[in-house]
This record gives sequence, structure tokens and C-alpha cells, in this order.
Amino acid sequence: MLDTPEAVVEALRENNERPHGMPRTVTAEELVEAAEPFDKPDVLVTALLELMSAYEFTGEHRKSPVVFARLLKLWDTAPESFSQWEAHQVFWRFKWVTTSLLQVPEMPLASVRSWIEQMRVRYEAAEHGMQPVAAMRYHVAHHTGTGVDDAYDLWATRPRTELSDCEACETRHFAWHQVVAGDDAGALDTWRPVFDGAQACTEEPQVSQARALLPLLRLGRTDEARSHHLTGYRRVRGHTGMQEEVGLHLEFCALSRNEGRGLEILAENRPLFEATGAPLAHLEFLTGVEVLLARLVEDGHGDTPVAGPPGRTWTAGGLSAHVRPEADRLSAAFDARNGTTTVGDRRRSRLARRPLLDEPLPLGLRSSATRSHAPAGGAAGAGAAVSLGAATAGPEVPDDFLSLVTEARRMARLGHPGDTRLWTRIAERVADDGTAHDDRLGPEELLRAELAEQRAYLLMQEDRHAEGIAELELAAGLFERLTMPWQALSTRTRALAWATTSDAATDPGRTAGDDDHADVVSPWVGPDAEAVRAQLDACLREAERLGTEAPFTGEPQPLGEAEAVACPDLASERALEYLTVLYSSLFAAYQDLLRQLPEAPDAVRERFEESARRLRSEAERLSVRHHAANARQFVADIAAQRGDTALAESELRAALEDVDASGRPWRGSRPRALLAQILLAEQSPAEATELLHRAISDAVRYDDTDFPLAPTYALLGHASSHLGDSAGAVRHLSEAAARFDQDGTHDEAAQVRLQLADVLANTGQQADAVAVLESVLTDEAASSLDERLVAQARLTLARGMRELEEYLASAEEFLRLADTVAVWEDDRTTHTLVAAEAATTLAMADRWEAAGTAYERAVAAHAEAPHPPLIIHMMREFARLTMSAREEDGVDAALRHLADADAVLAAVPDATAGFHSWYESGEIHYRRARVLAQADRFAEALTEAEAAVAAHEHGGQRGEMPRAEAVRFAALVEGNGLGRFKEAVARLTTAASRCRKADLTEAAEILDALREEYATRQ
Repeated sequence: MLDTPEAVVEALRENNERPHGMPRTVTAEELVEAAEPFDKPDVLVTALLELMSAYEFTGEHRKSPVVFARLLKLWDTAPESFSQWEAHQVFWRFKWVTTSLLQVPEMPLASVRSWIEQMRVRYEAAEHGMQPVAAMRYHVAHHTGTGVDDAYDLWATRPRTELSDCEACETRHFAWHQVVAGDDAGALDTWRPVFDGAQACTEEPQVSQARALLPLLRLGRTDEARSHHLTGYRRVRGHTGMQEEVGLHLEFCALSRNEGRGLEILAENRPLFEATGAPLAHLEFLTGVEVLLARLVEDGHGDTPVAGPPGRTWTAGGLSAHVRPEADRLSAAFDARNGTTTVGDRRRSRLARRPLLDEPLPLGLRSSATRSHAPAGGAAGAGAAVSLGAATAGPEVPDDFLSLVTEARRMARLGHPGDTRLWTRIAERVADDGTAHDDRLGPEELLRAELAEQRAYLLMQEDRHAEGIAELELAAGLFERLTMPWQALSTRTRALAWATTSDAATDPGRTAGDDDHADVVSPWVGPDAEAVRAQLDACLREAERLGTEAPFTGEPQPLGEAEAVACPDLASERALEYLTVLYSSLFAAYQDLLRQLPEAPDAVRERFEESARRLRSEAERLSVRHHAANARQFVADIAAQRGDTALAESELRAALEDVDASGRPWRGSRPRALLAQILLAEQSPAEATELLHRAISDAVRYDDTDFPLAPTYALLGHASSHLGDSAGAVRHLSEAAARFDQDGTHDEAAQVRLQLADVLANTGQQADAVAVLESVLTDEAASSLDERLVAQARLTLARGMRELEEYLASAEEFLRLADTVAVWEDDRTTHTLVAAEAATTLAMADRWEAAGTAYERAVAAHAEAPHPPLIIHMMREFARLTMSAREEDGVDAALRHLADADAVLAAVPDATAGFHSWYESGEIHYRRARVLAQADRFAEALTEAEAAVAAHEHGGQRGEMPRAEAVRFAALVEGNGLGRFKEAVARLTTAASRCRKADLTEAAEILDALREEYATRQ
């Protein structure tokens, strides 16, 4: 019941602890009504201030001035009802009223200026400085676009007062003034104290982070833009008082070509379409929505489903048409009120902006809408999970069919990976418009055979092995009918080699082109191995026979009709087909050996070695050096599998020399990536990084769409991290994750994001790391991932949130994780770990009842699956936190927790692996010393501190640092608590000397400083 002032005050206190939002605002309105009947208005004053805060932070700017008018009346009639803090708030909130009135177009500018004049009069009467008044006049000038420079000078040159906006907010306004003036670089310099953490408040840095996104993009500072988006958006999403900032994040997504991310933000902020209490902020939000939707519609995705106002379904085009009139109306209303075109001009300027990047900026986040890597000339389809963004560049696709096929054949003969796009277009032309065959291209069966080969390669990439092999056999039959024996033989041999493959594993010899499109190798589940070996041997004998009948060098050979078209240089072409036969035989032998490592029979190993030797020697004899490189890559891979990295490295370096001599530079990407992987294992990240950059660059340059870019970017991110290039690591891991998403390999994408989160956290970007992990753990994303991977991501997320002091959210993640791991029969210790961390985090969140329950759960889990270090740490933390939270029985409760820790320690068997009893004992004594000191039980505290010192003595060099801290605290107790400064000085002198001998310079300096302080107090 709210029938007494005390009851209302208690309800106000409880409501003040709730997060801003509709429930808090509604309760604040009810409490104002409840406070009105009391004789004294002091409770009403408090209730009105709480209501005004609720309106301010939920964007209800239309209502805020009315509440302030009631407060001002009470201030004039009953000033004694205001506490000192409340009296300060009366003057402070004049500024809120001015900005609120600017938000409402129906409020005449004369009324706004009248409020500012009243503010001036009251400030003057109370002898407050005029800088806040000048700030309000500047905000009006900035909004209307009139007298801006003069108003800015009058504000910026005045000294700050106690009623000035906080430094962080003022910095934001100064920086934004520079942005509007076109000085992006200067604005970012001004913003530095906010972004460095030197200035902060409830609105900062998230408001400034949103406003800095576009300047950062314009200056090419994309790493910072990514970080500001990741951290800033988390703090504004869903907040009705942050509509403008959400709109800026939407605009950023559009201009950085992350439209998919923008759609997700739109879905997360759907209620903002109905949040109309702050019309100017609402206009900024709607404009951001329009910028995003315009990109979608312009790129042909107008039919894409999007989230819009509740009550119906929307498409990008439909929502854009719905939003535009409302935004136009608001813009026109502000310009009419202001008598200028400033608001409309700014809106038109935003709508005219185009993407600032050629490719999507990798954000590191999982997105349900992925980037398109479709072939040039193809169109991305629209749908619930539409592919968005720029397509990968490719070769020019001739319109003329004769030129198209001729160019595709030329590139295929060279083994150039760019032929894939051309063959794809040829297949589309044949299938879609029934392009008539041109006799100048040779027999129609030849083109059918070539297209069958291409279909086979595509099917194998999709792990549709049986279908791919069938297409190769179809092609082989067509080549035979065309009297093209070499082509028929090499195609049939490839089919046999592919029959030994099943699910994907990287083939180190894969080089897209005429001979080896198969890019998957793994345990053979296909036809009988002996039968396939026999057929491959038969193919090798047939190749020898054909080579004898028609040597690869010497006099020109007679050409058939098909060969005359497909093989202008017959000898060279037959040599390539012959080497393809040898390659296929080696390919099968490699798989056979790989399956049986490390205990492969001698016969299997010898077959592989002979096949590799033969391919390399024949390739060198025929001067086809890229096939020699292929042979070396197989040898290198097997060597690496067997742990012979020296052989693997030398073979790969030789392979790269062969590639350079072959005149086919596009074949170097794979051996470079493999060599980089070996060099990373050998702790040579610098050279590995160079090789990976070159591998990726060549793959893109030569349009090698089959090159595994996602794992290569992941490897490059790993290498960059080893080099200490954290910014590069973030970029490359983000790109890798996006490409794994594009490939549909979501577990791999999630694993990369875990690595990315580690890099971010280790470089002090914990908020960025948390944003990345949250994207991994959305309901949609997590449902498709391995359960253990999800658990690891949730554990890392919970710990990251705890680092950010988001204790309640962290505890919720720990509890969800505890429910998951509780049923893991093969890993019970993990349940103990999670339960303990959940308990500690709940205590940090001041949820003591739930923390107690989790504490007991952790103790019970420990009894079943012991984890002594973590349980002891939990108990020590409870002792620490209990002292801070419980005034009456805190000491007794804390000491009970430490007694529990003693019991756990005593139960640990001696010489338990990985457990350091000296450390745990020392830390328990240290914590008990602190608890007793807080209770002014100094003699007991000193005894415990000395026991901590003695325990850490047993830790040797590892115990020196915690020992030094225990000595420092013992000296504090001895000096400050017991007044024994002489003894404390002696203790500190000895300890500092010991620290210097142990090379703990910083610890010694800390002890010396305390010693010098005590020396002066003796």
C-alpha cells in the first residue's frame, strides 16, 4: 500500500534500481499520483524528479517539460521541500527542458527561447555562471542553422561551471560541431578523451561512438569504425531514448555494405517505429532506416522481407514507401517551425550518401544475411536470408557465344581458374535461351563433353561424388566418340581417382584447370580399393601405349575435327593429358596412404612414393613444371602428416620454384598457404604472413573461386596475432568468419569467432569480444552449432560480461550454461566449474539468494566431480563480497566461507596434479587477514597475514609475487592498525630487498613507497 510517505519513498527507491523502460516510466507516473495527497510536498518533489528522469531516458520529450513546470512551481512556493541535491537538479534540468522542446515541432521557437531566458534569469539570481545558458543557445542555433558560429564562440569560450554538461557530453557537442563543419579528422581528435575512457557518463561513449561511425569510414579508419559499431550498438539497442543512435548504426551498415547486419538491427529495434515521444530523434531514426532500405531497393532486393512497425509483414520496398511520407512530414514540420531548411537539408544529405567501401567491412559478427560471392553477371536472389553486398570480381564475360566458348577453352588449356565463370555462363546460355550451336566451335558433342566435365567439378565441390563421377564418365564416352583418346583416358582416370574420395578434406595438389579439379580427399568408402588400383594401372599402361604410338614431341600429328578445334597444339595438349593420368594415379595413392597413416603398410607407402617420383620426373622431362609442383605438394603433405616438417618445408619451397618456372602463377596459392601453415608451427609468423597475403592476393587476382579463402584468412589472422598485429588479426579473423558463413560451415565460423573474441579481449577490447560472442549465441545461430562449441562460446561470453561489470547478464549466461553441462556424464568437472562461476557472479550482481543456491549447487557438484582451485576461489570471493554487502553479520559469514575453503583444501590429496596447496593456503590466509582487518581485529589479521607470507614461501620463485603482496598487507595492518611503524618499516625493508633480488622491480617500488611513508610517521 502506498498510503504513507515512507511507503512511497521506498517504492521510489525500488523503481530507481530498475532499468529505464516502459515499466519504470509507468510506475513513476503512478508514484507521482500516490505522492500528491500528502500534506508536505517533499515526497512529490522526489517523485516528479524521478518521473522526469524516466521521460528523459525513454525519449518521452513531449511530456518532460510539463513535469518540470510542476517542479518549478513547487520550487517557487515550497523551496524547503527540496533537498540540496534536488535543488541542484532544478537548475540542472532547465537544460533538459530546452532540448526537449527542440524535439517537438509544434513548440514555437519563441517558447523555446523564452525558457532559455527564464533559465538565464534564474541562474543569474542564484549567482550561477552563464556557460550552460550559452550552451542552450548554441543548441538552438545548431538545430536551426542560424547564427551557429557566433553562438558556438559564445559558448566554447566561456569557463565551465558546476551546472555545465558533463565533460563527455560537451566533448561530443564540440566534436559534432566540427563534423558538421566538414572537419572529420579534427572531430576525432576532439573525441579522443571519450574514446580513450578519460571522459564518460551514462550516455557516453555510446552516443559519440554512433556519431563517429561515418567520419571514421570517410577517413578510412575502418578498424575503429568496426569497434565503435560493435561496442556502441550493444549499449543503444532497444532503447527508445537512443533512436537517433540506432539510426546512425543502420546508416553505418548501409554505407559499409553490411546490409544484412542492418536488417538484424532493424528487427531488434522494431518497437522504435512506435516511439514518437521525441519527434526529432524519431526523424533521425527513420532517416537511418531509409538509408538502409534505399541500398536494398537500389541493389534489386526490394522484395526482401524486413522488420517494420508491428501488425503486418513488410518488404524493403514496402517499408521504404511507408517510412518516407512520415519522415518527410516531420522534416517539413521542423523546417516550418524553424523558418529554415536546415533539418530537411541534413536529411536529404544523408539520403544521398552511397556506400563508402567497395567490399563489405568484415565485422566479425554472425549475420543471417550473407555477402554474395556470385559470379559476375549473376543476380543474387531475394528471400528471408538474402545474399547482400558486392559480388566477387571476375573475368570479362563475352556476349558473343563463339568468343565466350573460345576464351573458356583457351583459359582451360592454361589451367587458369578464371575459366570456371566462363563455363558457368556457357552452361546458362545453353540451358536458358537455347543458344544454337556454332559449327565453328567444332562438333556439338565436344561442347557437351566439356560442360559435363565442368558439372562434375561443381558436383564434387558439393560432395555429390556419385553424380560427379557419372558426369565424368559421360564426358569420357563423348570424347571416345569424338576420337579423342587422350581426353577420354584422362577423364576416365580422373573418375577412378575421384571414386576414392568421399567427404571433404583438402587436396594439396588441387590446382584448378584441366587436370585436377577434385578438391576433396578423405577415407574411402567407395568401390573396392584393389579393383580401382587395377583399373588405374590399366590406365597407366594405356597411356604408355598411346605415348608410344604418338610421341609428345617430334613431327606434327594428324588431327581429327574435334582435336583441331580443342587442341591447336596437339603435342602439348597430349602431354598435359598424359600427366593428368599420372596425377590421378598419384592422387589415389595419396589417399590410400593418408587413410592408413601412421602405420601404413610398406606397399602402400612405396606405391605413393613411386607415383610421386614418376609424375615429377615426367613433368620435368616434358617441361610441364606445374605438375612437378603438384607431385611435391603431395609429398610435402604426407611429410607434414608424419611430423617431418623439414622435408615438408623443402618440398613446398621447391614446388613454388616449379610454379614460378611454369608460367602459371595462379598455381602458387595452395603451396604458399601450406608452407605458411608449417612455418607457423615452427614459430616463423613473419614469413608465414607474407606467404598468406600473397596466396590470397593471387587467388583474388586470378579469380580462383575454389581457393579456400575462409581457412586461409583464419590462418592469416592467427599469424598476425603471433606477430602482435592485433588490428590485422581482427580484420583477417572477421573476414574468415564471414566467408565460413558464406560457405555454410557454421561450426568453423563459430570457432573463428571464438578466436576473434580472444584476440579482442586480450587487447583490451572486451566489449567488442562480447558483441562477437553474442552474435554466435543468438537462438538461430546456436541451434545449428555443436553443443560443446556453444558451451565454450557461452562460457567465454559470461566471463566477458563479468569483466564489463554486466554481472546480472553474466550470471544469466552462467546459469544457462550450468543447465546445459549438468547432463554431461563424460565431463562432470565442467559442471562444477560453471556452477562456481555462476555463484560468484550472482554475488557480484547482489543477487544473494540466488547466489546462495548456486553456491550450494557448486559445492554439491564438487563433491561429485572435484575442482578444488575453483571451489576455493569461489569461497574466497564470497568472503570478499560478503564483507561489502552485509553490514551486520558480514564478518561471521565471511569467516564461515573461509572455513569452508580450509576444509576443501584439507581434503585435497597430497601431490594432486595441477594443484598448488601452498598458493591456495596462502590466499585463504590473505583473505582472512583482510576480513579481520575490516572488522578492526588487527592482531588476528596480522597473524593471518604472516601465515599467508609463510605459505607463499613454499612456492619458490612463483610464490614471490603473492608473498610480496601478503607482506605489504601485513605492514599495513602493523602500521595503520596497530601503530607499530618501526616494525612495519623493518618488514618492508627486508621484503623490498628480496623483491629486487627476484627481479620484481615494481613490487619493490611499491614496498619502498610504503616504507618511506611509515619512516616519516615513526
